[in-house]
Formats: sequence, C-alpha cells, structure tokens
Amino acid sequence: MITQASLSYATLIQRPPLWALAGTIIAVAFYVRAVIGFGSGLISVAVLTLIFPIKEVVPVVLLLDLLGSTLLGAYDFREICWPELRWLIPGSVIGLALGSYILADTDAQNLTRFLGIFILAYVVYALVLKPEHLPQAGLPWGMPLGIFGGIVGSLYGGGGPPIVAYLQMRHLDKRAFRATFQGIALTDNVLRALIYVALTLLTWQLAVGFLLLIPPVLLGLWAGNRLHMRINQRAFLMGTLAVLAAVGIKYLIP
Repeated sequence: MITQASLSYATLIQRPPLWALAGTIIAVAFYVRAVIGFGSGLISVAVLTLIFPIKEVVPVVLLLDLLGSTLLGAYDFREICWPELRWLIPGSVIGLALGSYILADTDAQNLTRFLGIFILAYVVYALVLKPEHLPQAGLPWGMPLGIFGGIVGSLYGGGGPPIVAYLQMRHLDKRAFRATFQGIALTDNVLRALIYVALTLLTWQLAVGFLLLIPPVLLGLWAGNRLHMRINQRAFLMGTLAVLAAVGIKYLIP
C-alpha cells in the first residue's frame, strides 16, 4: 500500500501512477462540485489523505478549490444572488476568526461530533418535510449561519454544511444555489490561502504540484456541469442532502 508519498511536483512528475491516481480522485471530487455546487474539498481531503500527508493535501486542495470556485463563479456570475452574500460574507469572516481562536484553545474532536449531529439532524428534518417544502429563511439568517460556516471552515477546512442549509431554506433554484455558494466559498478560500502562506504551509513545490492537477479539475467541472444542466430541481436537492449526510457521518466517525 502506498503511504505518505509527497504531493509535490517532484514526486508526481517522477511517479506517473501517483499522478494519475491523484488526478482521478480530483476529477471525481470536482465532478460532484459542478453537479451540486459543493463537496470537492471533503471528497479530495478524505481520499487523498489515505495516500499523501495531510499537511500537503490541505494546502493543495485549497488551491484547487480556489480554482474551482473562481471558474464556477465566473461561469454562473449572472446567477449569483448578491443579497445573500451581503449577509453571508461578513458572517463568514467573523466565523473564520472565531474558529481560529477555538482551534487554538479547544479539543476540536468534540466539536466535530456536534457538527456531525447537527448536519444529520438537518438532513432528517429536510427529508421529513421534503426539501421543496422547507420553511423560508429570512435574509438576516445569513449572518449567524455564515458565522457558523466560517467556524466550521477554520476547524475542518470547509464551511459548506451550514451555508448549504441556509441556501436550501432560501429556496434558490439549482443554478442560483451553485453560483451563490461559489461566492462564499471564494471568500473562504482566499482568506485561508493567505493564512497558509503566512504560516508557510504552502510551499513552492506544493504550488507547482497543484499546477499538475489543474487538468483533472477542468475535466471534472466540465463533466459535472453537463449533468447539472440536465437534472431537475428535486434531483438536485436530494443530491445535496445525500452529500450532506455523507459529511455528517464522516464527522461522527473518530
């Protein structure tokens, strides 16, 4: 079994099978991202860390997510619901700062279990009511759920679940949902990239290794976007809940 191989440019270019394996994982992750708007970070980190060191995986996946958010955001730019972002982005920034403080002074494992329970409770709630019949959330709810998402982003590398719950309860159509999520994801990605650079977690070798993984990202986004345009709204909503359920289960497993 291959363990602890480097995700750097030098290793990937010298070991094509590793490059192909990492590329396949990335392509699948970004296929899911294009179909439902989120999930690439969770899938990439969960699988790539079985092969590569987590301290290398997280910064590289962050760059890949930054690329994915930029491309999807640009593609769907006209579909972005700006009023949502006016509440979500300030909340997310506050949450990222709070999450950094919590991470420094608290055992994050207990918080992980709480997050898993919260996500699964929401999934059950949404399934019982049916996603299309969820109550309408007011715009101001974007602030507390943005803060919650920012905290989750600081602790676990992606604040998707609380933001997904909020956008579902805003009853956006699938394209607007995906576009708006990219706006908040882009904010999160840029802030965390600056933190990683400041902490020297993002090295030159990893940055060049990221360049080798751009083609799989583009392939996954292209293929996933084709499905996104074809599925109906209910299939889209059920897909988001399925990914949320997988996230919740993952957070409950030590």
